[in-house]
Amino acid sequence: PGAGAKPTSVADHAMALLLGVARHLPQADAWVRQGHWSGFMGPQVSGKRLGILGLGSIGLEIARRAPNGFGMTVGYYSRRARPDCGYAYYDSPRALAEASDFLVVATPGGAETRHLVDAAVLDALGPQGYLVNIARGSVVDTDALIAALGGRRIAGAGLDVVEGEPVVPSALLALDNVVLTPHSAGRSPEAVSATVALFLENAGAHFAGQAVLTPVPPPRG
Repeated sequence: PGAGAKPTSVADHAMALLLGVARHLPQADAWVRQGHWSGFMGPQVSGKRLGILGLGSIGLEIARRAPNGFGMTVGYYSRRARPDCGYAYYDSPRALAEASDFLVVATPGGAETRHLVDAAVLDALGPQGYLVNIARGSVVDTDALIAALGGRRIAGAGLDVVEGEPVVPSALLALDNVVLTPHSAGRSPEAVSATVALFLENAGAHFAGQAVLTPVPPPRG
C-alpha cells in the first residue's frame, strides 16, 4: 500500500458515516435484530450537495468519491481557494453549509479551527442537512451540535471524533439521530502497513545519511 492509504481509509469511513446516518443503517440493523422488518426510510444520497470543510489530501479523497459514486455536486471551504481542483469554493463555513445537504469536516484541528462549526453553521446547514466529522472533535462546538440535533435543527450527524474523547457526552449518546465510531476512520490494515513501511523507509534513509522522506518541521518560534 502507498502513502495514500490513510487518506483513502478516512475517506471511505466518511462516506460510510454519511450513508449510515442518512439511511439510518445502525437503527435499521437493531430493528431487524429485534424481530421487526419494516418501518425505516431515509433520504437518498445520490444527486445531493456535498460540502467539505478542508480540502487537503483527505478532503480531496472524499471529494473524488462524491461525483463518481453518487452523482453529488461538491463545494468546499479552505483557507485558500484551489482553482485547479474543479470544485466550487465558498468563502466561509456558513456559506458552504447553506449550499450543502451533507457537510463533512476534514480540516486539521488546533486553535485556528476550534469550533469552526458553531451554532450559526449548523443553522445554515438546516433541518434537512447532515454533519459528518472525521477530523478532530475540537472543530465542532459540541454543545451547539447537541442542541441542533436535539431540536431537529439538523437532520443528523455521523461522528468519528468528539471533543474530550474517549469520553462522549451522555446527551450525545442519548440522541437517535447520531452515528458514532471510536476515532477509527484512519485505521485499516492497508493504512497500518503503509505507516510501518514509511517508518522503515525514513529510518533507512536517516541511518544511511540521506534526507528522510517525511521530515518533521521545526517548532514555531
